[in-house]
Parts: sequence; C-alpha cells; structure tokens
Amino acid sequence: MTPNPDFRALNPPPRGVRFDDRPLMAVGIPAFGLTIPLFSGLLALDGPGITPGDARWWAGMAWFVGLAFCIWWGNRWLLFKQREHLDWFAQPLRKLLMLVAACTLYTAPLTVAWLALWYWGSGQAIDHTVVRIVALTNVICVIFVTHAYETVFLIRERESDALQLAQLERSRAQAELAALKAQIDPHFLFNGLNTLGHLVTHDPAHAREFCDCLAEVYRYVLTSGRREQVPLRDELVFVRQYFRLLELRFGGDAVQLQAPAIDALPADALIVPLALQVLVENAVKHNAVSAETPLRVTITRHAEGLHVHNARRPRQGLADSAGVGLANLDERCKLVFGRGLVLLQNEAQFSVTVPMSRTAP
Repeated sequence: MTPNPDFRALNPPPRGVRFDDRPLMAVGIPAFGLTIPLFSGLLALDGPGITPGDARWWAGMAWFVGLAFCIWWGNRWLLFKQREHLDWFAQPLRKLLMLVAACTLYTAPLTVAWLALWYWGSGQAIDHTVVRIVALTNVICVIFVTHAYETVFLIRERESDALQLAQLERSRAQAELAALKAQIDPHFLFNGLNTLGHLVTHDPAHAREFCDCLAEVYRYVLTSGRREQVPLRDELVFVRQYFRLLELRFGGDAVQLQAPAIDALPADALIVPLALQVLVENAVKHNAVSAETPLRVTITRHAEGLHVHNARRPRQGLADSAGVGLANLDERCKLVFGRGLVLLQNEAQFSVTVPMSRTAP
C-alpha cells in the first residue's frame, strides 16, 4: 500500500486531519516523567531512598522526564505510521492488535533498559519488582494515551468527512442548478425567434415592436440567468413584458393576464428566475388561444408561495408533453428553496404554486 504523502512531513496530520498536540505533550511529558519515579519509589520526597537533598534526585528527575519524552514521541511516531496503512473501519482487528503490540514491544523494553541504566548510574542494585511494575504501568498509560489520540482523530475525521460531504453536496447542487439554468436561454430564444418569424409573415406591422420588446425581455433572461434568486417584483415586471410579446402574437383579446400590482408585493420576496415565464408559456403551449375563447392566466400571492392558475382548454391535435419545462422549474426550486412546485389539475383547471423566500432582515 502506498503511503499518503501527507505523512512524510515532520508532524504529519493523519488522513488529512489536523490535530495540534503540542499543548498536550507540553503538559503530559513532564507530568508522566515526574510521576514515574515518585509513585514507583525510585525517588522519594522524604524518608529512605534518594531524596531532594541528594544530587542524584535531581538527575533522576531529568532522566525519567527523558524516558517519558522517548516513550511519548516513539509511540506517537508508531501511531502515525500505522495510520498511513491501517484503517479502523477496513481492518479493525488488525489495527487493534498492531496498536497493542507496537505500544508493548516498544515501551516495555525501553523502560527496562532505561531503568537498568538508572540503577547502574546511581550505584544501586536493580529492584526487579519495581522494574516490572514501572514497565507494566508505562505500557498501560501508553495504551490509554494512544486510545485518547485515536478517539480525537476519529472525531476529527468524522467532522472532516461530514464537511467534505456537505461541500460535495453543495457542489453537486450548484452544478445541477447551473445545468438547469443553461437550458433556459436557448429554449427561450428558440421560442422567441419562432414567434418573431410568425409575426414577420402574418403581422409585419407589429414585427418591429415585437423585436424591440424581445430584446428587452431577453436582456432580463441573460442577467437573471446568472442568479439563483431574483426579487419577485422584478420577475413580475418581466412577465408583464413577456405577456406583451404574447399579445403581439395572438392579439390583445386572445390572452389576458391578471396579476397583483407591483407595489402590493413585498419588497424582500424572492423567486427563482423565469419561473412565471415558464408557467405562462406552459399555459399558452397546452391550451387553445383565440379572441373567441381567450386564455386568462391569473397570478395571486399566498402564504405558501405564488399561485399561477388558468382554465384548461387543451389544444386539438397537441402531442403529449414530456413536461420538461415544469420538471426543470421544479428541480430548480428544490435546489434553491428546498421545496418544489405544488401542482393541482383536473379536467377544467390547472394551477401551480411556486415557492418563494424572504431576504434576511
């Protein structure tokens, strides 16, 4: 298995998780080193044995702090090396056995050798019982500290994984939203040019006005397409301009729009761009439009969103629709607001509720 290159650093963060253990070592190593001789009887504060009045007592304290330093840093290095190659979730039993074996086979021999040198240097006979107790105590303490390290690393890894998952989910949503918005511009332009071609052939007098109006409308399409949300007031102004294009194509008596006044809408209300245009276009596409049977689209505001309604009069000979426009709008609303369209229809009526949001105060 190839090691992660991050572990080649002097103080490698396991699996990309950063953990600054310097404060812990600054406290733990001296505490560990001073506790070993005092509680084992190697050094004494008073009574029989080597006491602070003896120079060997101070040398011994420094000596055992050195032992604690070597034990801590050595086991720390072994822990990091194991984390390069072994994972708790992939190989839990092997990981556990390797940790215990590494702690024991490094700490115990080092402790025995260190104590033997201490007894020799201080001119004392080796107390094998004390050596065994100190070695066993050190191994137990090292296993406990290693367990604490692993617990911290696992917590940090979980937090890191959760953050990465959230970032990936956000990136996925942004990519999907960008792909969905990219479908709007060519679709809108295609329909606009078709309508312009129809007017040039059947109503040249209004073709120029339609061309100018189309330019203004398409300018809004280009600017709003780069945003996830737009003010509801701007969207309603735009849909009124778009409706003028429909009036030029079908005649003012053939299509009718009933919508709230701009000033009556909350200034901080937001909606996904071109939502109303998609619904108006959908109504025109699927229903008969004529001066004798005008198509009326009604837009009203409710607490749950913006309600767009029209009567159903299916066009004769209209092929079944794939519903791409509504599906696209529904997906965009879910990605931006976390909730999609609410669609209600029967033989006579068709209505869609588009979610809205309010800007933060």
